[in-house]
Amino acid sequence: MSAGRSVGETVREAAGHAPPASPFRQPRGVWTVAFACVVSFMGIGLVDPILPALSSQLHASPSAVELLFTSYLVVTAVAMLVTGWVSSRIGGKRTLVAGLILIVAFSALAGSSHSIGQIIGFRAGWGLGNALFIATSLAVIIGAASGGFAGAIILYETALGIGIALGPLVGGELGAISWRGPFFGVTVLMSVSLIATLVFVDRTPRPARKTSITEPLRALRHRGLAVMSVTALLYNWGFFTLLAFTPFPMHLGIHELGYVFTAWGVLVAIFAVFVAPRAQRRFGTPRTLYVNFALLAIDLAVIAAFTSSQATLIVAVIVSGALVGLNNTLTTQAVMLVSPVERPVASAAYGFVRFIGGGLAPFAAARLAADFNVHVPFYLGAVTVAAAIGVLASGHRLLTRAEQGTGELPETAGEPAVPAPAPIVVAVAARPGAADVIRHADCEVHLVPATPGPLRRATVARSS
Repeated sequence: MSAGRSVGETVREAAGHAPPASPFRQPRGVWTVAFACVVSFMGIGLVDPILPALSSQLHASPSAVELLFTSYLVVTAVAMLVTGWVSSRIGGKRTLVAGLILIVAFSALAGSSHSIGQIIGFRAGWGLGNALFIATSLAVIIGAASGGFAGAIILYETALGIGIALGPLVGGELGAISWRGPFFGVTVLMSVSLIATLVFVDRTPRPARKTSITEPLRALRHRGLAVMSVTALLYNWGFFTLLAFTPFPMHLGIHELGYVFTAWGVLVAIFAVFVAPRAQRRFGTPRTLYVNFALLAIDLAVIAAFTSSQATLIVAVIVSGALVGLNNTLTTQAVMLVSPVERPVASAAYGFVRFIGGGLAPFAAARLAADFNVHVPFYLGAVTVAAAIGVLASGHRLLTRAEQGTGELPETAGEPAVPAPAPIVVAVAARPGAADVIRHADCEVHLVPATPGPLRRATVARSS
């Protein structure tokens, strides 16, 4: 798919449908998984408003509280390596259900905990369930869609944006009642999602080929994928320093923190879904990322210099949502552009590396603040994001060539391709001569013509 075209346009061309597909014309199974996606993505910012309250009420240090992010994200990172192995053996729906069961169980256990150590351990189990769910949710949505393939993809993107925006708001409102509220809130909502998934989502076909657990790690041998993964690790270090540690120096109540990070999440959603594609079409991926990384580094430097100013912190955090939204979309697209391996494998490898950075940053921030001062973690975050520019520049030629469609195939580049997990099969009418490739998120889908004709292939790949 060319950089200047939307996913919806390419899907419509492949399927031979001129009218735009409506995201509201979907069966109950699609709506069920989309709702679960909203709740799942809420987990990113759900605990933000209650971090100071957890620290004071459970008599825990900030560094101990930050381990809520570390255990969750590090386990998510490692689990990304095994999701393809699991789903290729039990199928997409069963993997989705397994993830939902784990989220329900561990969120309930976290809400029932009596110490910060227990919550940290249960958040790790939550991270495992979230990895299984995120890795298969889009594939299951596509498999359940009927008549509105492009609409299903738009629905997934919308669910992601709504979840990120609502997470801090829900966390703040429930957290004002009790710090246990956000955890039990997820338990209830995900239980509803689990029951609805079992009832309304059709069984997905089991992939024909069982994938190897080492494929994502072997994929990191490729320079383009390695460069983008390290770039994302450095960026995520700065991003999660901002997301997870700013609630402490901000000195706001639970409600107020929820409102600040909700405003932040709204900008993340708007810039990720609407602004990023336009910036990419106008300026290209490399230039947009260079400028955006520079602006985020400046934003973090401002936070570091004016950490004692509550008003500056609030404005800088909210503004960063626009930059984070752009970066989240464009770095993921850049990974898919430069990677010579199949998209699901690239997504797992990339997710593993970047979530490691996101998981370690909050704990390191709290330790640096305790050992030195509160300014140091944000200065370090600014440095890591600025360093991402240099790492990205080392792969500039690869990214530019890939975006222009002139990049080498893995065979001609002298690097063997890593096989991908077998796809989910979906029946969609395809007219002769239509585009064969569609790229978007975390799974590979083959479009089988509803009428006699050649097989159309669609690759859907994106990390959440």
